[in-house]
Amino acid sequence: MTVDHLVVVGASLAGIRAVESARKAGHTGRITLVGAEEHLPYDRPPLSKAFLEASEEAPADPRFRTEEHLRDELGVELRLGAPATGLDPKARLIALDDTEIGYDALVATTGGTARRLPGTDGIAGVHTLRTWDDAVAVRSALDAGARTVVIGAGFIGSEVASAARKRGLPATVVESLPVPLVRSVGEDMGHACAYLHRAHGTDLFCGATVLSLEQVDGRVTGVRLGDRSTVPADLVVVGIGVDPSTGWLEGSGLEVHERDHGVVADATLRCADGVYAAGDVVHFPNKLFDGEMMRLEHWTTAAEQGALAARNALDPDHATELGTVPYFWSDWYGSRIQFVGRPQADEIRVISAETGDARFLALYRRADRLVGTITIDRPTQIMKYKRLIATRASWAEALEFAGVG
Repeated sequence: MTVDHLVVVGASLAGIRAVESARKAGHTGRITLVGAEEHLPYDRPPLSKAFLEASEEAPADPRFRTEEHLRDELGVELRLGAPATGLDPKARLIALDDTEIGYDALVATTGGTARRLPGTDGIAGVHTLRTWDDAVAVRSALDAGARTVVIGAGFIGSEVASAARKRGLPATVVESLPVPLVRSVGEDMGHACAYLHRAHGTDLFCGATVLSLEQVDGRVTGVRLGDRSTVPADLVVVGIGVDPSTGWLEGSGLEVHERDHGVVADATLRCADGVYAAGDVVHFPNKLFDGEMMRLEHWTTAAEQGALAARNALDPDHATELGTVPYFWSDWYGSRIQFVGRPQADEIRVISAETGDARFLALYRRADRLVGTITIDRPTQIMKYKRLIATRASWAEALEFAGVG
């Protein structure tokens, strides 16, 4: 059928790329962008990086486009502050709180919601860091000189700790695993990440559990650990993961992943007739990794998927399958951690581990193929390894390229 009305649900990076891609593909019909937040689509990575750093000037505006550009240049109808509450793919209707919107093609880019620590709602000084409003609250606490405790040694939380230490403020990271990021990058690289924390004065407690938060008059004053010790805190940032925002799809008939509830799509990002998905919300089979099902919470993937989902939604008869090399980066204490590919591997080979400055390079092998690479402070190398992964380079080729073959 002809697509006259394209609706994008989720005013996210994937959402804005879907809108832009549709116009570039020649779509001249209606486009409606629906967003749960009041904000125009904005860039999330800076919220845990430059946005939190001390500065006499206001942080840079993270919005991708102005309202005038979206309305006048791209011809987008905006429905912001209006979370989707339901979907009927047979009738091609999206439910909002107060109305319904019909569509010919739909791209779902609703992203994810940060997990909260149970029992902490309503305690002042306790935050997640996912939205622009979250970042404003965390920055305000840092401006006030907060003693910071981060629960979870993931990338976002570690960037918060880094921002606190750059300001000269005390920072503590509490991690339940024995080594930070061990499931994501392996033990050796996890130890390298732990080194970065400790070398910059951040207190790191691994293998630690949180019993409760202490508070006075409804405001957090400390984090009580499993060994009964208490870490003083004026600011607690909870970084324990993200859940895909798929509650609005309940009852729609779309398949939802049994483990983490992301919506399931095929290799063209199609979830149902006329319905496509992109970004943090979608599981898809990545043809570059032999159809391995993936849900990727990465900036580059969201941008790529949003653009592809829109093109495929507008022209499903000529849909393109997605084959992509995952890539993410994180900035800690002036060091840049970069990862390409997949961390699930039969072997992780640390190629270089220079004592004292953590300039690591490690390769990840699955069967006889290079599937992943992580570097710390080796920015010129990482994209070369991304190209090797994209061309399905063998393990021997990867080792030779690294100079150890």
